[in-house]
Amino acid sequence: MWPIKKAARKTAVLTAGAVLSISLLAACTNGKATDTAEQQKDNSPVVAQYDGGTITENEFNKEVSMMKFLTPQYAQAFDQDQYRDLLLQQEVAYKSLASQASQTAKDAGAKQADEQIKQLTSSVDPEQLQEMLKTSNLTEQDVKDYMTRALTASEVMKEKVTDADVQKYFDAHKDEYTTANVRHVLIGLQSADGKTKRTDAEALKLAKELKAKLDAGADFATIAKKYSDDPGSKDKGGLYENQPVSNWVESFKEATLKQKIGVIGDPVKSDYGYHIIKVESRTEKSFADLTAEDKDNIKSKLASQNFSNYMANDIPKMIKSKNLPKVEGAADGATGGAGAGTGASTGTGTDATGGSNATEGTATEGSSTSK
Repeated sequence: MWPIKKAARKTAVLTAGAVLSISLLAACTNGKATDTAEQQKDNSPVVAQYDGGTITENEFNKEVSMMKFLTPQYAQAFDQDQYRDLLLQQEVAYKSLASQASQTAKDAGAKQADEQIKQLTSSVDPEQLQEMLKTSNLTEQDVKDYMTRALTASEVMKEKVTDADVQKYFDAHKDEYTTANVRHVLIGLQSADGKTKRTDAEALKLAKELKAKLDAGADFATIAKKYSDDPGSKDKGGLYENQPVSNWVESFKEATLKQKIGVIGDPVKSDYGYHIIKVESRTEKSFADLTAEDKDNIKSKLASQNFSNYMANDIPKMIKSKNLPKVEGAADGATGGAGAGTGASTGTGTDATGGSNATEGTATEGSSTSK
């Protein structure tokens, strides 16, 4: 656990990222795509017409089943008209983007789906998976097809991001790519073992006392091991080594960026308590220092924004008519924390251990963060 890392955000269920992040955890198949007789003969009513195609009732119901299968914690939300409408828009977005995909995007989407499936097959109990699929009236091939379509759609959005866009993003977010070696002591509002609780004033008082000891020459590593309430660093003498400053809560990040190297700063407050920080080194990156992975991650973030804009601005105009069946007995309002926000590729966890790990919009992202 890293108490100085940003708390992970709950993201919208009905966005590409939420779908992709969770689908990668659930999908487990290595079969080849086939068109079954059932898939070829869909005589169900059309529930939506849009520029370039239609969505049938069977297709939409399968989309709902897929979302309930991939995000069971939000299952009730998909029985509410407002979320069903958003889900229909998402389905139109995926289909319309996939239909305009270049061969490169199609190949990349299929390859990513295969890679994720291979990685996860060994971690999913086959019997449990089959039972879940059966309950959801889905097949492994349904999941694979969905995954490929979603990943292909996100590749289309990535292709729209230019090198100039990547440069512009970096120039506006240089701090995200600064790394630092930092030692700190956290005096929490409760101790690491949870047995001792402190008021804000008590935590600040102890932090000031420890800073005075450090200023007088006490060994930082010794103080951290004895007093710090951060289990992620105390046994290492309070050290976080070569870490992106963007991983950390805002006040800690700002102190790391602004404090003089080698100087112990005044206690810095966060939601976790008070931090006594010593920045041992700080490395800023130029655009030329970015790795191919760094640049691809920026493309993914921008693709995420582009997808959000596409959903908000283009899809409503593309839909010419819709006639979704109402769900009888569905409760009104949001349930289970489901939100209708934007942003296409983010995880859904709330664990405070998540770092800003990067790949928004097109693939997995480990516990993405917000302030």
